[in-house]
Amino acid sequence: MSLTLTYFPVRGRAEVIRVMLKDQGAEFDEKVITMEMWTEGTLKASCLFGQLPKFEDGDLTLYQTNAIRRHLARKLGLYGKDQREAALIDMMDEAIQDLLNKYIKLMFEKDDSGKEGYLKALPTNLKPFEETLSSNKGSFLVGDKISLADYALVLLLIHHQVFSPPCLDAFPSLQSYLKRVCARPNLHAYLHSDDFKNRPIIPGNRA
Repeated sequence: MSLTLTYFPVRGRAEVIRVMLKDQGAEFDEKVITMEMWTEGTLKASCLFGQLPKFEDGDLTLYQTNAIRRHLARKLGLYGKDQREAALIDMMDEAIQDLLNKYIKLMFEKDDSGKEGYLKALPTNLKPFEETLSSNKGSFLVGDKISLADYALVLLLIHHQVFSPPCLDAFPSLQSYLKRVCARPNLHAYLHSDDFKNRPIIPGNRA
């Protein structure tokens, strides 16, 4: 079935979907929506919740980033080997989403007034992921295979290194994990492509 992602010309909420698809070698089309196209109103009115991303998998149309991610995880075998692993993946992913939401809120602030407090709290927020990777005998957050949660964490860490380059200095397991996952051939090629590098994280490319 054909896969189509509809989103703005930024990384934003859709980049983790792109990363999953690119790493898994899944072919998909992308419809890029400019702000002029969006504010015209017709597309927005046609979206169930008035938001993007929109994802089409054959005759299935989905909205909401995390619903799309979970659908792809089930479709592509990225949800663990059993119910136990799936539950742990969900747990890790919820924690990642908590940090992601704090990061997004900071990125959309008009000034840098919240940056100091965010960076002060960041080691505490990263510590559970460091401990999980240190105790897991595999190469990933859960089990020995990449999952839904790994893609979310890796992309968030990439963006944090843009925001604060030394942020992982005290976390050797996170550093080696990020290096290892980003070396996966398909993902490495995508992360070094102009398509990824030239796409701003958010409108205005504030990092």
